[in-house]
Amino acid sequence: MLWRDGRLQEGTVAPFDLADRGLLLGDGVFDTAMALGGRVVAEAAHLTRLGRAAAALGFALDETEARTAMRAVAAGYERAAIRTTVTRGSGPRGLRPPAEARPVLWASAAPLRPGTAFSEMSLGWSAIRRNETSPASRHKTLGYLDAVLAAEAAARDGHDEALFLTMQGRVACAGIGNVFAVFGRTIVTPPLDDGVLAGIVRAQVLALAPGLGLAPAEGSMTPAGLAEAEAVFLTNSLRLLAPVRRIGARDYASARHPALQSLRKALSREIAEACGMAVEG
Repeated sequence: MLWRDGRLQEGTVAPFDLADRGLLLGDGVFDTAMALGGRVVAEAAHLTRLGRAAAALGFALDETEARTAMRAVAAGYERAAIRTTVTRGSGPRGLRPPAEARPVLWASAAPLRPGTAFSEMSLGWSAIRRNETSPASRHKTLGYLDAVLAAEAAARDGHDEALFLTMQGRVACAGIGNVFAVFGRTIVTPPLDDGVLAGIVRAQVLALAPGLGLAPAEGSMTPAGLAEAEAVFLTNSLRLLAPVRRIGARDYASARHPALQSLRKALSREIAEACGMAVEG
């Protein structure tokens, strides 16, 4: 299902200006959200983050249009993955943005694969480094080639996803989400300054932790420090909280850790209360 220019249509094919800067230069941002029972999970947070990402690139998001698009494509599904994309629009040849942006926005939906939420993952270290000095490392821009190539390399090595280090050798994130390490009752995730996206579920986990007797913290980690963790998990808006069973050659019994089990129950309950529907997985 696709929403474009104020209307819904089947499929994913629509007229497009081949001079659009999103296509030519990756000059745009996107957001991925889960929808349950036709309702977008954490809708306000997703819209706020998308607006901030567009502003960081120097153009404005029409939040009303984005909300309308997200809700329209979500309405036809019981469980769906929603992607909302906005580019700066077309412009003259060259790198410098036009004086006036003409943003182009569309949203699409696809059925959410059963078992996506809370499924275990294996991670492989990527040879590609995350540039923590780049604004693109903290926003979901359209330039995702590093993550694409890293995911392909990880798959060749038998892993589900890639895990990135910063240019300084600190743990940053996976190609698809934020990483957390568990040390006793403390859960640690890299700070945003370490080239990390401000994940929606990342923020939910940090907020839920104190009520579960867990101590949340943002702190830089080295690979050696991560190897000392009792458990590791990833967060994103479709997998929600994914226990990590392996990083490289190091195995973790993450799924059975009490901290992860508590967080999973609390996150599931919060989403079910907001959407009136239980999370599958």
